[in-house]
Amino acid sequence: MSRPDPVPRNDSIAPAPLNLGVTLAVGFREIWAHKFRSLLTMLGIILGVASLVAMSALVKGIERGAREALIAVGGLKKVRVEPQEVPVDQRHLADQAVGVNLNDVEAIRQGAPLIAKVSPYMTIRGVLSANGRRYRPFILTGVWPVALEMNEHEIQYGRGFTELDEENARNVCIIGTAARDALWGSPEEVGREIIPVGRTVYINHVPFTIVGMFKHYESEQERRQRELEAKLAAKAAAEGKTNTVRRGSRRRRRGSNFVFWLKNSTVYIPLNTMWMKFRGELEAAGVTSVPRLSVLEVEVRSVERLPEALQQVRNILMATHKGIEDFTFRTQEDWAEGIEQFVRNARLSGGLIAGIALVVGGIGIMNIMLASISERIREIGIRKSVGATTRDIFVQILTESVVLAVLGGLIGLGVSFLLVRLIGSFSPTDNAPVITAGAMALAFGFSVAVGILAGIFPAIKAARLDPIQALRYE
Repeated sequence: MSRPDPVPRNDSIAPAPLNLGVTLAVGFREIWAHKFRSLLTMLGIILGVASLVAMSALVKGIERGAREALIAVGGLKKVRVEPQEVPVDQRHLADQAVGVNLNDVEAIRQGAPLIAKVSPYMTIRGVLSANGRRYRPFILTGVWPVALEMNEHEIQYGRGFTELDEENARNVCIIGTAARDALWGSPEEVGREIIPVGRTVYINHVPFTIVGMFKHYESEQERRQRELEAKLAAKAAAEGKTNTVRRGSRRRRRGSNFVFWLKNSTVYIPLNTMWMKFRGELEAAGVTSVPRLSVLEVEVRSVERLPEALQQVRNILMATHKGIEDFTFRTQEDWAEGIEQFVRNARLSGGLIAGIALVVGGIGIMNIMLASISERIREIGIRKSVGATTRDIFVQILTESVVLAVLGGLIGLGVSFLLVRLIGSFSPTDNAPVITAGAMALAFGFSVAVGILAGIFPAIKAARLDPIQALRYE
């Protein structure tokens, strides 16, 4: 009986396909066998991912709040024209300086087609008194009605100024909610919304009738917090529990974003009324018999043509001021550029710190994988002797490294939510941190990349082991 011919060996036969499920299972089993060691190894990845996401959330919250405030004061289109001292080379003409005045307003309106709106202001320091209380507003100024639109003011109760109010210099005013709260009490204190429209308030001992009140200005985060507190207060009242929420709401409103607080602490009166009734205070502040202005604001038609618009205004003012440059421009672009610069610097510095933490975590993964290979040399030799290919060993070690990084990244994302909540409760800013999907994807992707890079060298080292020497290893 003839014996069957042996199957000829063919080295060109393609290797068996890699079973990724089995490879992952082996990787998880190896990590689970050394739980504490694996957790310490992942700690660098966890901290790196959590710090990167938290840093990004904090910067995003500050950026959102700053842009919110920028929009609240008129956006990039608004430019302030402020008086300044006469330049040194024109000091001999100081007696002829006319300052920023109402003549400039009319000249700009007629001669600067790139300017859409012009708003003059006369500002004094004053004290409001009513209901046996006193309050000093941050802004007490005489304006034209256009100022409400340029400064994004919205009247919630009452009305704005009319042409008759301006022409007849009537003693009328529009107040912010901070003045109402100080003189009559806030809704949190009295338990209801007080509307002082029609009441009399004394401004520097001069009686004025309140004809309007601005809405309460607050950031988006403050609005959500206030609505949440109102719901909790209503729930507590329905359950018959003592309401302890209102006092906290009052405290937060006082400590709100500066721009919104500034708008709430604003009192407007007609410009002509300011000039007629408080001329003494204006002259004491340096304003002569000529109706000079504390500041003049203009709104350009297009931000893209801002330099040309400013040049038009400059040419007009140089003509009306007889060539004396006793004025200066202050644009909101400086604010916007400052926001961009801060965001870039914060992201760069925070990203570097988080990146260093992730690199340290990658070094830890590489170190533990090298130690693991030293412990499993005989196992690797046995696997190679029974048919495991170099590719199988390489992929197995690399998979274990990546699994460590992926687990560390996922845990880090979970820790980042706790860290952001902690930052939000202790943060000195009123702008709550905002976690973005982009930051989470970047942090997780970086952790996976670190795991791949950290596992390549140990995987190559394990794959190149000679099976005979590996079997002899003790």
